Amino acid sequence: MKPKAFENVLLYAITDRRLSGKSHAEIVDLLVRGGCRLIQLREKTMLLEEFRKDAQEAVKVAKRFGATVIINDYVELVAELGAAGVHLGQDDTDVLRARSLLGKEALIGLSTHSLEQALCAEQLPVDYIAVGPIYGSSTKPEACIEGDGLELLRRVRPRVKKPIVAIGGITAAKARDVLSAGADLVAMISELMRCEDLSSQVIKVLEALHSYNMTE
Repeated sequence: MKPKAFENVLLYAITDRRLSGKSHAEIVDLLVRGGCRLIQLREKTMLLEEFRKDAQEAVKVAKRFGATVIINDYVELVAELGAAGVHLGQDDTDVLRARSLLGKEALIGLSTHSLEQALCAEQLPVDYIAVGPIYGSSTKPEACIEGDGLELLRRVRPRVKKPIVAIGGITAAKARDVLSAGADLVAMISELMRCEDLSSQVIKVLEALHSYNMTE
């Protein structure tokens, strides 16, 4: 069963200050104005206190538009800032600890890079499973999988019941293949963050995703 925040949602936007040249709050404002309703704040270089202030404003902006914000890695900020949940990598905070700290209502996602990791995630108290990188990732070049990303999606889909978020090098043009391979949502970073007119790009991407989904 999909979390309520995932209902009728196909796009999972992930922020990147380096690519956009804007603060997380500014990025979120532009994303939600374009119609995006599910956003992950991802920050790997900012000092925690600086990120806390930016993320706090980003969460406030999202709530004004009824959008959901998930924070990458920083479990301790989720409840403090009123975010919906946390996204964890394989080497981040233990899922069981995160669930214990955040409670049953929080959204928790886990990155996986193989069928074995996805099957393990299916047994953990997570709400969705991220699979990738599907096409490689310029924002996370160290991430890798064995073989073809789309084939991994096809192998994972029939083996898990939890929603799958596909990530890694996905563009609007490639999204049809990703959805057809079994993804419930597609995560995008570069496809959005590199655009000068972010809100307009979100509108275009959403139109493409929903047109693909209707024809499947």
